[in-house]
Amino acid sequence: MMRNFLLTALAIVLLVSCGDKKSSNDRILFDSSGNVNHISVVVSNELWNGSVGEAIRNVLTTPIYGLPQDEPMFNINQIPTKVFSDFITRNRTILKIEMGKPSGFKVVRNVYAQPQKVIVVSGNTKDDVIGLLKDNSEKILEEFKNEELAEQQRRMSKSLHRTKKIEEKLGLSIKFQTAYRIAKEIDNFFWIRKDISTGTTNLMIYELPLSAIKRNDSVVNQIIKIRDSIGKKYIPGPTDGSYMVTENAYAPFHSETILDNKPALETKGLWDLKGAFMAGPYINYAIEDKINNRWIIAEGFAFAPSVEKRDYMFELEAIIKTIKIN
Repeated sequence: MMRNFLLTALAIVLLVSCGDKKSSNDRILFDSSGNVNHISVVVSNELWNGSVGEAIRNVLTTPIYGLPQDEPMFNINQIPTKVFSDFITRNRTILKIEMGKPSGFKVVRNVYAQPQKVIVVSGNTKDDVIGLLKDNSEKILEEFKNEELAEQQRRMSKSLHRTKKIEEKLGLSIKFQTAYRIAKEIDNFFWIRKDISTGTTNLMIYELPLSAIKRNDSVVNQIIKIRDSIGKKYIPGPTDGSYMVTENAYAPFHSETILDNKPALETKGLWDLKGAFMAGPYINYAIEDKINNRWIIAEGFAFAPSVEKRDYMFELEAIIKTIKIN
């Protein structure tokens, strides 16, 4: 009996010790922190104040197209390499410069905290690092923007508006906060609004037949014509006869993208009111829903005079990119 007891006890000790060894290899990561669209740049003061710092700023503070005034894509906070430790490493988005190492560019996740995106650029010389920053500028912006969109959507998900009417009428789901309200619902058109300190942020969602937009050289003009007709019909201004139109003195930005695994047309520009003095930026997505023989149009626009508008438009873009078509 004593021998069996000792063998059993030994087996338990071995199991526990093996379990402890396994758990010691599992990293416990803190929650990341930081404001949306704020990037931490880990680089020595000497490099930051010279050509390397200039190259970093040229990438991360690229002006966003489609806003009335120049605003940078990201705010940046430089952290000297020697003080990068403890809670500072928990920032959600980090660009890290490592000198005296072979040239390299890598994107890694959840290094010091989670969720977290860390981009490491290394090189033996300043020219190595500057070259890698320039060559990978689009990749850097894309990686950080995707991380921030996911974070914006995560924060929004804590208090979601019920969208049953939109699901029933348009056959899609979209996630936006309870701070928004459905201001207008006519047929299959929805105007959704949120009051902000200096104005409003707005969403429009509606559908069009697949024949309404043809993919050719005039596609931008087609989209502008559609949004102007929708503005005239559904988005009135504060004075009689005024309504939203596209600002024709500002050339819209246009590109093709993917939204909900479907081809989509992205258009960004400025709107104003015909017959009144109001204006602001818009971002428009035309999602090609071939299965249902239609286009889903989702647009965000903001009215926020005298203040920066980047973060308002970023929130609207994040909302639109939650769309899932049934």
